[in-house]
Amino acid sequence: MRFYGEGIPGVEPGELAGTLIVIEGADGSGRSTQMELLRDFLENRGHATLNVGLRRSTLVSEELAEAKKGNVLGEITRSLFYATDFADQLENRIIPALKAGFIVLADRYIYTLMARDIVRGADREWVRSLYGMALIPHLVIYLRVSPGQLVERNFRKNATLDYWESGMDLGLSRDIFDSFIRYQRLIQKEFALMEHEYGFHMVNGNRSVRSVAGEIFARVEGVLGGGTDE
Repeated sequence: MRFYGEGIPGVEPGELAGTLIVIEGADGSGRSTQMELLRDFLENRGHATLNVGLRRSTLVSEELAEAKKGNVLGEITRSLFYATDFADQLENRIIPALKAGFIVLADRYIYTLMARDIVRGADREWVRSLYGMALIPHLVIYLRVSPGQLVERNFRKNATLDYWESGMDLGLSRDIFDSFIRYQRLIQKEFALMEHEYGFHMVNGNRSVRSVAGEIFARVEGVLGGGTDE
């Protein structure tokens, strides 16, 4: 394995025997469902797995959630808050699991954080350098779902739309539905720009759960069976 940048001091990537698999996608893309199916698929085949995701750090996750409720964070402060959450999980959960040979399944990774920051005006090079500590995954799946489908799925599940996932803080529109569509298009544009640079595998998430899962399983088996350059 390798780091995107300088990485974490004292960590030798060659000692990380495990596999890092990332599934990216907006709320409503089916990401969480696919994570559960993939975990079961791997564990039924005898693999030890660990699930990680955004805002799951024991260090700052609760504080970050509270700060978001009050909408009191500046752009740079919020970026650094999320980066701290990621760094804590990387150091204390992801790297130890990889050293032990686990398959680490990341429910979103640095790419969502980068896209959110860039859409909100952050400098691209600054954002890239901020996440130079991150390990390069063996596989990144991006579930692309049309914004219209995302609206329908989120509203069906929660009867509302999330303030941040709708980009309401950006002033794109006073109407939350319209703002959601515009914001998700901006995020998808960033993911399209990152696709080739970071080697994403784009998966059409508008299809049935079974069809999407089948494609993901095949990609994962290819990585586990054929090894990786990383």
